[in-house]
Amino acid sequence: QVQLVESGGGLVQAGGSLRLSCATSGRTLSSYDMGWLRQAPGKEREFIAGISYISTDTLYANSVKGRFTISRDYAKNMLYLQMNSLAEDDTAVYYCATHRRPNYHDGRFLLSDFGSWGQGTQVTVSS
Repeated sequence: QVQLVESGGGLVQAGGSLRLSCATSGRTLSSYDMGWLRQAPGKEREFIAGISYISTDTLYANSVKGRFTISRDYAKNMLYLQMNSLAEDDTAVYYCATHRRPNYHDGRFLLSDFGSWGQGTQVTVSS
C-alpha cells in the first residue's frame, strides 16, 4: 500500500520560498508518476506539478511555471516541491499524490489520474 506523508508547509511572506517534502514508501517513486496538487479555501483541488517515474519529464501548471520546481530523490524515497516567489494566491493545502496506474506515463497528469494522496500540508502566504 502506498504511503505518502507531506511536510514543510508553514507561514511565509509574499516573495519568500518554501520547500515541501513528501516521504514515500517502498518503490513508489520508481513505480508511479508523482504529482503535487493544492486546494485553496473554497476552490477546487488543482494540479500544479508532476514528474515521470522513469524520466525527468515534468509538467507544471501555468500558475506556478517558472516559480515552482518538482524533484525527487530515489535513494531517500522523497518527493520535493521547491516554491519560490510565493504569492498570496499560493495559499492552500498542498498534497503529494501518485498516479492511479503503476509503471505508466502519458505526460498528461490529469487531476483524475491521481489515485493515492497524502494528508496534506498547509502553506499560508501573507502580504
